[in-house]
Amino acid sequence: VQLQASGGGLVQAGGSLRLSCAASGRTFSSYAMGWFRQAPGKERDMLAAFSAYGTSTYYADSVKGRFTISGDDAKNTVYLQMNSLKPEDTAVYYCAQYSSGTYYSKQIDYWGQGTQVTVSS
Repeated sequence: VQLQASGGGLVQAGGSLRLSCAASGRTFSSYAMGWFRQAPGKERDMLAAFSAYGTSTYYADSVKGRFTISGDDAKNTVYLQMNSLKPEDTAVYYCAQYSSGTYYSKQIDYWGQGTQVTVSS
């Protein structure tokens, strides 16, 4: 399985970015997918996730109302639409595929390579 993340970059505070993560190697729709981020000197935090077939969705409080996770089964791709970006959103963003159809287990099978998001004030 490979997860290829893209879409990061430099944006001003208040701006938007959309991250993409293309998955290959196993049935995309059968597994939960998520987005995480890691800022320098900090732990990797879970931001958003959806279960297989989109039956449930999770957002961290820090991004709720600003970020939206979605998936396209036909393209085997998960997206993270990020609006109203803040300087504290600056981090490396990672997509992940869980070991089952639910993200409750917190068991990650595969990680994308990470894409840098920098928000300037």
